[in-house]
Amino acid sequence: MRNSDLPVKLRRRVKGTGRSHSRKNQHVLGDSIETRPAVVGQRTEIGHWEGDLVKGKKTEDQPALMTLTERVTRFQIIFRIPNYHAITCREGLETIIADYGKEHFKSIIFDNGSEFAELATIQDTQIYFAHPYSPWERGTNENHNGLIREFIPKGHSLYNYDITTIQAVQDALNDRPRRLLGYCSPGDLMPDL
Repeated sequence: MRNSDLPVKLRRRVKGTGRSHSRKNQHVLGDSIETRPAVVGQRTEIGHWEGDLVKGKKTEDQPALMTLTERVTRFQIIFRIPNYHAITCREGLETIIADYGKEHFKSIIFDNGSEFAELATIQDTQIYFAHPYSPWERGTNENHNGLIREFIPKGHSLYNYDITTIQAVQDALNDRPRRLLGYCSPGDLMPDL
């Protein structure tokens, strides 16, 4: 039997060469990752962060965790927010910056999700946005969000996780020695936080 004898095979559209499809960003939330200083990409200066949300259930009115990961030390901040509306995310980030001190936040990179639409209005730090569908541009944070799943499995509602539990998860991650850091822990490298 040949491929041409199979009816489903004949219905498939074969991609032609020479044609390419590029996705365009439908909305620009703020400064692009392309405009950030070169020192951020070199990971030589402490104070540049990557951020995202960890969602329990995929409903906007469910609680979520706002996570920030420092690019050099891999220090992780985890903050529970009541939902992931744009205003709530902005208020959550403002609270984190106020609690930890704005001097520790030179820049933060978020993805281009609509939940981060209001972050460009924050004055205490420079906010950059990654390209759409490009999670590798915030790879450190994506990796650490995976580590959080060791403690909080996917699909579990975050209503059951109080501030004490979330702080224990944050401490466990920040006290974990890393080969990348010469077997120091992120907490050792950022003792002020």
